[in-house]
Amino acid sequence: MNRAVDVLVVGAGPAGLTLAARLADAGAGRIEVLEREGEAGGTPRHCHRGLGLGWDGARPFRPWLLGPAYARELTARAVRAGADVRTGVSATGWAGPLTLETTSPAGLERITARVVVLATGARERPRSARLVPGSRPAGVFTTGELQQWVHLYGGTVGGRAVVVGAEPVARHAVRTLRGAGADVVAVVTDRPRARALPGVPLLTATTVDELRGRGRLSGVAVRHRDGRSAVLACDTVVFTGDWIPDHELARRGGVALDPGTRGPGVDASFRTGTPGVFAVGNALRGVERAATAASEGAAAAPPVLAHLAGTPWPEPGPLLVVRAPLVWVTPNRLTGAAGRPLLLRSGEPLAWPSVTVRQDSRLLWRRRIPRPVSPSRSLRLPAGWTARVDRAGGPVVVSLA
Repeated sequence: MNRAVDVLVVGAGPAGLTLAARLADAGAGRIEVLEREGEAGGTPRHCHRGLGLGWDGARPFRPWLLGPAYARELTARAVRAGADVRTGVSATGWAGPLTLETTSPAGLERITARVVVLATGARERPRSARLVPGSRPAGVFTTGELQQWVHLYGGTVGGRAVVVGAEPVARHAVRTLRGAGADVVAVVTDRPRARALPGVPLLTATTVDELRGRGRLSGVAVRHRDGRSAVLACDTVVFTGDWIPDHELARRGGVALDPGTRGPGVDASFRTGTPGVFAVGNALRGVERAATAASEGAAAAPPVLAHLAGTPWPEPGPLLVVRAPLVWVTPNRLTGAAGRPLLLRSGEPLAWPSVTVRQDSRLLWRRRIPRPVSPSRSLRLPAGWTARVDRAGGPVVVSLA
């Protein structure tokens, strides 16, 4: 079956639902949101902690608002505004620049839109993608799989667990495991320093060499940077962090990806290199807070409305690139002055670094960051300097002085 809509949003997480609600409120025509899961709301559905904010940061602080309630509120807001939120529908490919092929229990469809928005979110890389050798026993999770298994399906875990990774999401994995009755025997990270969790041994500068066990996990072989090795007896292991944008649909459609973020390259108005295709939220660079993704969905509404009204798609503009130890920046292209801060991520801990932005031989901006920088948290760069970028010039380079 072939159908047409005005805006097709792929992904019903905080970014996609917030954008859909804003567009529907503005009378943008037929707005349709596709979600492959059986329920809309994205990751907050199985995140049982207080998120505090409303769907786009505009509501009062509400620390009692847990993830599932946040997800329901986002969904209800989009539906009340007039958006059609369809669950159990997967976008499997492209039949044209703005035509998506989808599959659902109702059958196959081709949906053509005036605007396509990729809000597909991010995922943690599983054990296989991290190249951890060993057998394939039961009891191996990522944080997202663990939270879905416990909070959505009421599943049980083993009695002894190891958490791999020390990003903030590791704390949520520990909390979920303890709530399910498991004893967390260690948190393992290859970083030289990390924040310890109360009551949990922390092994820094340590990597996982192998998973052991047949049928069910029986242990994790670990090795310290100085050569010491050991086997941690456990029946559950959770791999946390190491986020990657869910970019398969973008790749199938030929949407250019940024090599740093590994998500669709976008300008400050969330426009990709493919006319009519926008991208928002954690599909751009991996995980950020739900409130950040929702605020990006809200910020993308004006440029989408402008495109629907006939505003021409801009020329690509200069690339925005980073130098090590920085790993990515978003947006990745500059077609005009940015109206909101840029996000920047370092690959290693830094103590009060100076960030410099240059284009060709010109210094556009320099400032010392007045706090330590963590690889697990993004920096926000003020956007004022983007107005001084030469649109016909070379790449804009962000580095550490």
